[in-house]
Amino acid sequence: MTLPLADRYAAAKAAFDAAEKALDALKSEIKAAGAETHTGITCDVVLSLYERTTFSGTTAKQFLTDAEIKLCEKVGLVEKITVKAKGLVEA
Repeated sequence: MTLPLADRYAAAKAAFDAAEKALDALKSEIKAAGAETHTGITCDVVLSLYERTTFSGTTAKQFLTDAEIKLCEKVGLVEKITVKAKGLVEA
């Protein structure tokens, strides 16, 4: 029997969340090790540090009028899928 799409999505989301948590822990371990390159059997992992410039909308609002800010805005659609557990327990 194939599980309903909602249940398959929830299971994949749970697996993804667990994998992401494990990945975050490994990232922390790599950063804490202090080495740039970590050599493995199947791959090498390189930690690099670089500068990135970001734009502060909050600061820009101090210098621009509401009309000028409106001209800079871009509206887009965002999809969101939410899992709502039913509280059923598998026997």
